[in-house]
Amino acid sequence: MIVLVTYDITNPKRLVRTHKFLKEFGINTQKSVFECDIDDVALKRIRNYCRDNLDLSSDAFRIHKICSRCIKKVIISGQGLKITQLDYAVI
Repeated sequence: MIVLVTYDITNPKRLVRTHKFLKEFGINTQKSVFECDIDDVALKRIRNYCRDNLDLSSDAFRIHKICSRCIKKVIISGQGLKITQLDYAVI
């Protein structure tokens, strides 16, 4: 599934750790935005990370699931790739 992860984290150390963590799952397409092609297990890992590592009283973290029909309608202006344009293999 394709998910869009956005976040606004108040503590610089938590921000850096979260950014590094999310790099395992997708592409950093904007400063606080990741586009990820993940399965349910990875989604659960991300949600557990948020629960265990973020201060949910001051940090914001959103996960938006993007349906296959909607991902085809994504419009990119300027530089960038759609996550569906990536070619990779899991070894």
